[in-house]
Amino acid sequence: MKTIKVLTVDDHPLLREGIAAVIQGEPDMALVGEATNGQEAIESFRLHHPDVTLMDIQMPRMNGIDAMIAIRSEFPNARFIVLTTYQGDVQALRAIKAGAAGYLLKNMLRKDLLDTIRAVHAGKRIIPPVIAADLVEHLADDALSEREIEVLRSVASGNSNKLVAEQLAVSEATVKGHMKSILSKLGAQDRTHAVTIALKRGFILD
Repeated sequence: MKTIKVLTVDDHPLLREGIAAVIQGEPDMALVGEATNGQEAIESFRLHHPDVTLMDIQMPRMNGIDAMIAIRSEFPNARFIVLTTYQGDVQALRAIKAGAAGYLLKNMLRKDLLDTIRAVHAGKRIIPPVIAADLVEHLADDALSEREIEVLRSVASGNSNKLVAEQLAVSEATVKGHMKSILSKLGAQDRTHAVTIALKRGFILD
């Protein structure tokens, strides 16, 4: 039986320990390395050439999505399972576009981790039904632009239009125009509602 080499990338030691304990008992798997951020993940991947990499999205220094893009540029056949607490469709779509073949919410790890590793190693794509449903629901939605996300991120920090304009070095009228577009695209009633939707869907992270 060929052993599946697994690399874990997460900045929480307890999660890495938990994954190590689960994998340790499996005759067809071996944990070959651990990393705490995207930069370490790239170095560790070059060193160990894992079959499957478990990748967190939110990490210091370099996030998981940027790390996956960087690794895939060197190793096009690299296989990733994203581990995250965020189930927003925007984050899921970014992860899939970056090369994730599997997507697991951290509260599903105990139940689904091993089966997902085996499935992704076998060339399958595993997306949980709750996330797949979210993706389908928002398939035809207009995406927010990078500038609109910047505006929304600033609004989420409690800033007025005037302060947002100062931060982004644009006019207050420009910020108001962006907010109008954001409300329309998200189907939001007001600024607070827009921030709530953006957090839920993963446009901005808290």
